[in-house]
Amino acid sequence: MSEIVLKIPTAEYAGQIMAYRREFLDAGDEMDGCGGLHKCESAEEWIAKVKKLSTPETCPRDHISDTQYLAVRESDDKLVGMIDLRHHIDHPVLSMFGGHIGYSVLPSERRKGYAKEMLRQCLEKARERGLTWVMISCNIHNSGSERTILANGGVFQREIFVPEENDTMKIFWIELK
Repeated sequence: MSEIVLKIPTAEYAGQIMAYRREFLDAGDEMDGCGGLHKCESAEEWIAKVKKLSTPETCPRDHISDTQYLAVRESDDKLVGMIDLRHHIDHPVLSMFGGHIGYSVLPSERRKGYAKEMLRQCLEKARERGLTWVMISCNIHNSGSERTILANGGVFQREIFVPEENDTMKIFWIELK
């Protein structure tokens, strides 16, 4: 696996952000941890949106402040994944099954260890924010994500059926020591 680094989204990555969006839409895949990228028509619109969500002062009242990261492969500066760190989960959906962190890896870049490393680095960012525990979830059928969570210290807590999704989620907690 090539090394990756987590970066705050900037216009420098606009083309890659839109290519990321297109690959997911073409694959019909879920864009977890992408800050609503699938709803945005341009990278500039999305970058402005995630910047607004990054601080409590600019975050809309009906949202939770969070920090969106691009996972960029250092060897060729390619965007391979996205990960979102929610600053808290004092929210009905997030506290039940959404959790502190959501992430995705490009379908063409999966099975290379990127998700595991992205989560490891994001847990460091959570620790720097003063979090001591992080809740993270995955779909019951997503064994790759479950392995990623377990490899980063995840402890299974429970399963929860989510009627809106008509699916079951697995809930894990990770202690940040």
